[in-house]
Amino acid sequence: MSRPRLPIDVKELDVRRPLDSFPSIKLKLSFVIAAAVAGTIFVFWLAIKVGVWPSGSGILAGLVAVAIVWFLARGMTSPLREMAEAAEAMAKGDYSSRVTATSHDEVGALARAFNKMASELAETDRVRRDLVANVSHELRTPITALQAKLENLVDGVEEPDRETFETMLVQVERLGRLVQQLLDLSRLEAGVVPLERSPFPVEPLLEHAVREQRLHQPAVDVAVSVEPADLTANGDPERVHQVVANLLENAVRFTPRGGTVEVRAHRSPQGVTIEVLDEGPGIPDVERARVFERFYRADAARSSREGGAGLGLAIARWIVDLHGGEIHPEDRDPCGCRMVVTLPAFAGDPSTERTDRTERV
Repeated sequence: MSRPRLPIDVKELDVRRPLDSFPSIKLKLSFVIAAAVAGTIFVFWLAIKVGVWPSGSGILAGLVAVAIVWFLARGMTSPLREMAEAAEAMAKGDYSSRVTATSHDEVGALARAFNKMASELAETDRVRRDLVANVSHELRTPITALQAKLENLVDGVEEPDRETFETMLVQVERLGRLVQQLLDLSRLEAGVVPLERSPFPVEPLLEHAVREQRLHQPAVDVAVSVEPADLTANGDPERVHQVVANLLENAVRFTPRGGTVEVRAHRSPQGVTIEVLDEGPGIPDVERARVFERFYRADAARSSREGGAGLGLAIARWIVDLHGGEIHPEDRDPCGCRMVVTLPAFAGDPSTERTDRTERV
């Protein structure tokens, strides 16, 4: 398969057409008509002056008028021809074509909108191809492991024992998590997951998420700290639980055995802040802008060898965005990462009002 051509940056196209500086296509048409009429009159008068018959002068003046209109109108319609050619190329899967958008009229605005649309379609196509490739890779790994185990059992190479079935169960659970994460992400992006907002106590939700995580990875200790103990947040408890569970899974995965992961929650000026702190290698500064992309893994922070599919943080970001909150990573001293989630406050929360009054004092 040939590699697609890189998109042309329209800012680099230094192509100026006649009448590009006119702010309206009506002004352009008026100028074209006036120029054609003026040219016709001038050529007819000049031809009469030099002794050309009136019929010949009229024909010559008409040809000059056609030439003037063709020259000026060609620059006006060339973006439309370029858009037609680019649309045909896009229909064939080539999203690299761009339209020269140097005019300031309605056609120029249409050309700029077309270029923006082409860029978004190219990015969507790239994401689609990456998604297919990543999903294929993530599905192939556990399926290959399962196939090898089953073939060994069927051929009698291995005897069915508890350890073999536990290995197969791990791969099946990995497949199940990947399919569920893909379904969740698809629903979130499609906007078909309504949020059932309500005030909820934070500490029981965090304790529940921690208990679930301890069942999967008991080798890492998880500590919970909530200040004050009756801290209340506003949002969809089920979805917030999903955010905390994904962050915990990510933090425990990269914390060494015997290490500690901390989950903290406290009131902040913006609302309620939940922090998940691990003792892993941390996230480099250059990778922080991309850790929430689907299937993205930094070499030090997210590794498929440790079982992550690269979807947990993407799902967490979508849920937090739906709540109108914010999620970002920070460094932790002396090592590790701190994932910070802020859920906005809700009207009528007395604890928020107390915090606001305290800060004003």
